Amino acid sequence: MSEIRTFQVTFDCAEPERLARFWCEVLGYVVPPPPAGFATWDDFKRSQSPEERDAWFACVDPSGVGPRLYFQRVPEGKAVKNRVHLDVRVGTGLVGEERLAVLEAECKRLIPLGAVHVQTLYDGNDSCIPMLDIEGNEFCID
Repeated sequence: MSEIRTFQVTFDCAEPERLARFWCEVLGYVVPPPPAGFATWDDFKRSQSPEERDAWFACVDPSGVGPRLYFQRVPEGKAVKNRVHLDVRVGTGLVGEERLAVLEAECKRLIPLGAVHVQTLYDGNDSCIPMLDIEGNEFCID
């Protein structure tokens, strides 16, 4: 039997901390404590060279179940559709109008955070709401 591996999901982005804090709000994740030897993240940042400062940020599932999300600054902007995206699963086990109502409520919660509603897909039974995060990365409310 093969061993189960832990993993993190890595996002290339322009503003790592800003995007990490957005995803904390979306998923209920938290910012982990600063590295050992630093009282705050600001103390850690001040210890870095200007080119290293704000180059990455992370957030974690406070229950320890979900993967760590890691955000790394890259010089190029987003150019094409994501090959991988997150599905934020809020409607699991629900169908029809009940499912759609839960998905729409979550969509409304995320828009003030900076998310963009792309469209609502609904066939009378199943539904999904494609969205964009604050840097234009696609994700779905599912």
